[in-house]
Amino acid sequence: MRLRRFWDRYWYAWAMVAPVVAVLAVLIFYPLGRGIWLSFTNLTEANQLEEICTRSITGEEDCQPNPNAYEFVGVDNYIHVLRGDVGEFWQWFGVTLIWTFACVVCHYLIGLGLATMLNRRLRGRGLYRVLLILPWAVPAFVSAFAWRFMFNERFGLFNVVLSGIGLDPVAWFADWRTSLLTAILTNVWLGVPFMMVALLGGMQTIPAELYEAAEIDGATPWQRFVNVTLPGLRSVSTTVILLGTIWTFNLFSVIYLVNAGAPAGQSEILVTGAFRAAFQGIRNYSLASTYGVLILSILLVYSVFYRRALRKHGEVW
Repeated sequence: MRLRRFWDRYWYAWAMVAPVVAVLAVLIFYPLGRGIWLSFTNLTEANQLEEICTRSITGEEDCQPNPNAYEFVGVDNYIHVLRGDVGEFWQWFGVTLIWTFACVVCHYLIGLGLATMLNRRLRGRGLYRVLLILPWAVPAFVSAFAWRFMFNERFGLFNVVLSGIGLDPVAWFADWRTSLLTAILTNVWLGVPFMMVALLGGMQTIPAELYEAAEIDGATPWQRFVNVTLPGLRSVSTTVILLGTIWTFNLFSVIYLVNAGAPAGQSEILVTGAFRAAFQGIRNYSLASTYGVLILSILLVYSVFYRRALRKHGEVW
């Protein structure tokens, strides 16, 4: 009876939510469940057929069970990946951490600086806002190809500048450190506008009376920034840092299009490694699914600890 009364009272809400739930189930939940299941199998391009069919002289097909068809293997994939028997999980994980940390720190610090600048009264502020948001408006793959060309060893802008001041050109993609640096610089260019806009919106919600009271008390601009602006941005900052970490950890396009994991896959991150396992060579769908589940697990653990740290410091999230 309680369920019936609840349905009679909120049936319209359920009716509105049902299409969204159906779309999510088709586009997210089913692929997620399928991927988790495949991570417990040994499915590859070579053994995906459960039957082998041959056509006889009469034109009829004779189908026999495939003795090499894929099967359930339990947690073997996870054991092999974590022990390093298959793939380069720990190397890619280390590169992913460096990539994520460097990008998120640069995004936040540069975005905070630009937001602070644009939050003041200055001539041409609207034009500056448009120019700074422009990298966000350009499709990511266009920016990635443009930056890759600028890092070209023979014709790239950066090496032309180095040659112009008497320095030797740099083979940017010959070493994993410089190769990863090219991707980080590209992603900083792409990601700063979002961080800037989010932080600028947060700054504009801080009451002006707080700055006036601090100024009356004799606080310097730096003291007002530390004691008024940063505490006022705490809720926005925690959210954009979490989102930025998740997005950057899973960002595929920049690594794949800018340096392609050069040299020899040493600057790969986990998502590009999963892509190559699934779509290059003999496609190993179970290995790619294992990487996907591990990536999801890492981000879930990070989110849980991040939330606990916020609650411990009095933040409600």
